Amino acid sequence: MFTGLVEETGRILAFAPKADAWSLSVSAAATLDGVALGDSIAVNGCCLTVVRFDADSLHFDVLEETRRLTNFSALATGGRVNLERSLRFGGKVGGHFVTGHIDALGTIERFEARGKDHFLAVSIPADLTRHIVHKGSIAIDGISLTIAEVSDDHFAVWIIPHTIAVTNLAGRQRGDVVNLEFDLLGKHVEKLLQRRTA
Repeated sequence: MFTGLVEETGRILAFAPKADAWSLSVSAAATLDGVALGDSIAVNGCCLTVVRFDADSLHFDVLEETRRLTNFSALATGGRVNLERSLRFGGKVGGHFVTGHIDALGTIERFEARGKDHFLAVSIPADLTRHIVHKGSIAIDGISLTIAEVSDDHFAVWIIPHTIAVTNLAGRQRGDVVNLEFDLLGKHVEKLLQRRTA
């Protein structure tokens, strides 16, 4: 479980196929503090297990299905990814509950400065907008954000300068694909209502 508050960005050192999985190596600093084998780390919002680490990097095995269903298929050496350690008992929940299980991919429609803030609009398949609630929460590449606008096939959020500074959003542009995780509580309510009306 995560909160969607990105701790740092890491640089991709390598991402390549091997016999039983894809191997992902990412540079890290803050995320390495207290890390142990088997720990869960959110990488662009996707929950991955630490299989190896050293003084300045984390190493993960990535399933082919994970690569196919997330924006990992576009990862390249030198690129930046958002990193967050899993929530610890007694820790602060400053964002919202994020599981690290990606629900869908979105495409950046607009990303532009408006005054001191930035406006980010993301297009998604129309059938998925049922998960988007005005003023609700969403995780974009693992970043907990508040939904400001919703339409038939896209939603928008406002980004403060701090978020631009500490995440990989600074390098994002129109047409980029982002990982999306919809609000956990909303998905559970939807499932319960479906069972009740079935």
